[in-house]
Amino acid sequence: MPSELARIEDQLRHALEGGAWHGPAVLELLDGVAPEQAYAHPIPGAHSIWELVLHLAAAYGLVLRRLRGDGRQLAPDEDWPAVPEPTADNWRAAVGALREQNAAARRAVAAFAEERLDRLLVAESPYSAYVQFIGLTQHDCYHAGQIALLKRALAGHDAAR
Repeated sequence: MPSELARIEDQLRHALEGGAWHGPAVLELLDGVAPEQAYAHPIPGAHSIWELVLHLAAAYGLVLRRLRGDGRQLAPDEDWPAVPEPTADNWRAAVGALREQNAAARRAVAAFAEERLDRLLVAESPYSAYVQFIGLTQHDCYHAGQIALLKRALAGHDAAR
């Protein structure tokens, strides 16, 4: 039977890359999204796909920071970073950074001491390591749903042109 950490690492991979039971994972939804689509705001008042990708990467960064003992919360510009010019290179870089942050979190989870799962990572956060690790998967799934809705809105927007 796999360890709890191996199962968490597996769920982190599924939530981002695919094979999750709930439906399309983040990267499956991002497949084929052009920079201009990622940059667009087809739903008034909602974040863009690009903003969500940067925010997802920031959440991984927050947990990784806590694993290093740094309990600072994300500043607003860290939590929702500014979106750069909508070029293909910038879009690839944003998606690449998300992949890298997920991979770093998965490595950190795999190396984590299982007996510490129920302990706080830092005093500044009331959440155990387990809750933060699983929370990353929940966060990915939550925003994957938003990305799916944005893609539908973009398809309707493009069809109306």
